[in-house]
Amino acid sequence: EKILYEKGIVSICGIDEAGRGPLAGPVVVACSLMPKESMIEGVNDSKKISEKKREKIYEEIVQEAIAYGVGIIDQEEIDKINILNATKKGLTIAIRQMEEKLEEKNIKKPDVILVDALTGIDTLGIPYKSIIHGDAISYSIACASIIAKVTRDRLMMEYDKAMPQYHFAANKGYGSAEHIEALAVYGASPIHRRSFITHFKVKE
Repeated sequence: EKILYEKGIVSICGIDEAGRGPLAGPVVVACSLMPKESMIEGVNDSKKISEKKREKIYEEIVQEAIAYGVGIIDQEEIDKINILNATKKGLTIAIRQMEEKLEEKNIKKPDVILVDALTGIDTLGIPYKSIIHGDAISYSIACASIIAKVTRDRLMMEYDKAMPQYHFAANKGYGSAEHIEALAVYGASPIHRRSFITHFKVKE
């Protein structure tokens, strides 16, 4: 980001996703347009911090953001169009949502979008740069990563209340040993990605 700001870029939007790998639940894509001077402590270490601390940082990010957007694509859509296309679709939805908020505030679109290792995406005409390991080196992407992760975790906690046998609160839909065992005992739930569980023993 620093290099882009030095080149005269004024506003930078970061995008990241949560939930490309789980066996159940949606993929969530978030974008964040943060003030240039923003520097929320703990953002770049989001994968190393506790869930409780991440929730706190999330609240700081959404309060401080100029605008942000979230795109949620459910398991049925993932099975239909595959996870990569679902992620790309969620990305466009997130950008559109952010743009709507910017229009309400009469703020112009960001100059550039930084995205974590995705190409061939529809950013609604805004120029973008794809960065490998972007969440580790870009503040904007790291902020988006936390928005996506916390949003998705909260959804999985709600699913856990309805379907406690799959331990979604603990595994967030990822293929933990207890989750895979639950598939063999209880079968697939309505939120399981059918295309992701073909390699596991699943009760009919």
